[in-house]
Amino acid sequence: MANQKIRIRLKAYDYALIDRSAQEIVETAKRTGAVVKGPIPLPTKIERFNILRSPHVNKTSREQLEIRTHLRLMDIVDWTDKTTDALMKLDLPAGVDVEIKVQ
Repeated sequence: MANQKIRIRLKAYDYALIDRSAQEIVETAKRTGAVVKGPIPLPTKIERFNILRSPHVNKTSREQLEIRTHLRLMDIVDWTDKTTDALMKLDLPAGVDVEIKVQ
C-alpha cells in the first residue's frame, strides 16, 4: 500500500523463541514481495525481585529472582494484500506476544 507500513512488535521471555518467530515473519513477508526492515532488538527489560527465604527468622537470607523480557521490532514496507493474508495465516508459538499496527 502507498505510504503505509506495518509495524510488528514481538515480546517474549525466551530469546530463542522470539528470534525464531521474527525469522519466520521476515521469511513470510519477503516471500510475498514485501520489503522488511529489521528485526531490530530493543533493550531487554529486567525485573528483579527479592523474596525472604525463611517465613519468620533470618531476615538477611533472601532469594533473588529476575524476569527478562526480550523485544523485537520490525517494519514491513511496500506490502500487498498477499502479505497481510500470509501474516494472518502464520502460526507463531504461544510464548510470543505479537502487536501489529498499520501506520
